[in-house]
Amino acid sequence: MAYKSLFSVLTDEKLAGPVLSQAVTLTGMNDAHLEVLCMGVDRSQTGYYYAGANAMILQESITRAQEEAEGIEARVRDILRSSEVRWSTESGVAQLADLGRHVAARARFSDMVVLPRPYGEGRGVELEPILEAAMFEGHTPVLVVPDEETQVKKADKIVLAWNESAEALNAARAALPMLIAAESVHLAVIDPPTHGPDRSDPGGLLSQYLARHGVKCEIDVLSKTMPRVSDVLLRHCKDIEADLVVMGAYGKSRFREAILGGATRYMLEQTEIPVFMAH
Repeated sequence: MAYKSLFSVLTDEKLAGPVLSQAVTLTGMNDAHLEVLCMGVDRSQTGYYYAGANAMILQESITRAQEEAEGIEARVRDILRSSEVRWSTESGVAQLADLGRHVAARARFSDMVVLPRPYGEGRGVELEPILEAAMFEGHTPVLVVPDEETQVKKADKIVLAWNESAEALNAARAALPMLIAAESVHLAVIDPPTHGPDRSDPGGLLSQYLARHGVKCEIDVLSKTMPRVSDVLLRHCKDIEADLVVMGAYGKSRFREAILGGATRYMLEQTEIPVFMAH
């Protein structure tokens, strides 16, 4: 499988640079087509207007969202005109509660969705539901680009987080084109169980599966010396100077991660390198 159709959603002009830089690089490497959806978001909530509000208030919100979408699309076109890849853009307006439907409808016909990090100062509340819509309703892997100008030109060294879950296996399969192209892939197994069929060879079956595809991989068994698994994973990425992290997303329910936290959310909050995720 190759990535021939890449998709991105932008709702903020300030985030266009890093996201499109990464998306254009991947599009060129795969001789693919890049589609960018530029969305103006009406963040008002239907049914919660103050007493006496009329259709003019609603129209003002929609008009403001339309202007935002046009500004984002103009910025995107300025960036993409100087690239040498095939691309297209589309703009539109959606209310916050209905945004996921539009994202999923396009994401499901893509091989990969490239998005900005959804958490951080100045981030819009719409970024998290966009990411979740791409993965859960669109059933498409997502590459999350951090705030910094740290895009993968070619992921020579990849860390694949492995915990034997279905989500991690789906991520490994979805990332195969990048894993095959990498110079080395490190299977990071954190605090493996002492009981079970793979206790004497953690990650061995996955390593064998990947090797048959031509992936050059090695297994790194790590102790959980920090409170969070994500902290151990991030430290290992820094130690080996990894270019990319591949991991399964939302092993717990999204509601539980939103309330209690989880490896997916912590990784997206703290990572300084791109993260490729699938559910």
